[in-house]
Amino acid sequence: MSDGHASATPDSRPDPPRVAWRKHMRERVITEARSLAAEDGWDRVRVADLALRADVSRPSIYKEFGDRAGIGRALVEYETDAFLIGLSAILDSHRGRLAPALEAAVAHTLEQAAVNPFIGAVLTATRGSTDALLPFLTSRPEPVFSNSRRLLCAWLGETVPQTAEDRRTAAADLAVRLTLSHLLLPAHDPATTPRHIARTVCAVLGVPERN
Repeated sequence: MSDGHASATPDSRPDPPRVAWRKHMRERVITEARSLAAEDGWDRVRVADLALRADVSRPSIYKEFGDRAGIGRALVEYETDAFLIGLSAILDSHRGRLAPALEAAVAHTLEQAAVNPFIGAVLTATRGSTDALLPFLTSRPEPVFSNSRRLLCAWLGETVPQTAEDRRTAAADLAVRLTLSHLLLPAHDPATTPRHIARTVCAVLGVPERN
């Protein structure tokens, strides 16, 4: 029997047709943008080609994303969300084990850069010229750098709460910067990179590697 209050069950009604079409169109455009960027690098992606591949009109793309840079931001945000979900799962699977978790997180990041065709295309283009998407992946505060650092800060707060907050913040910042540095300029022996970064972060935290 109803008690007169609204149900706690989330609204499961389908989206109106216009909203559903817009979501589907957005997904198609991002999927094809990802594919084109992986094939030739973002610098060579043209909205006309993207519209043809996604079977969407150019005016619709511009209305949804604003401009070409808006498509780039949406693409990077999409990749970032997927990456952060995976990274969070890696950290949680090693909960309570600081150094192994950090090593696994760095290894996961390096592996994703190697197997993800979109990220690979961006990094390859960077080594040969300049790719317009790279700033979204590195120097701009959102979405990759700050979100990764925020995630790691929160995880460190749960894992080593006895360590001062400023040291945890510095350690998270260093971990992200070192990992991005190794993505752009890999070490002679990449297999040792996760261990070296984890060791450095533990030193900043003042926590033994095998805590």
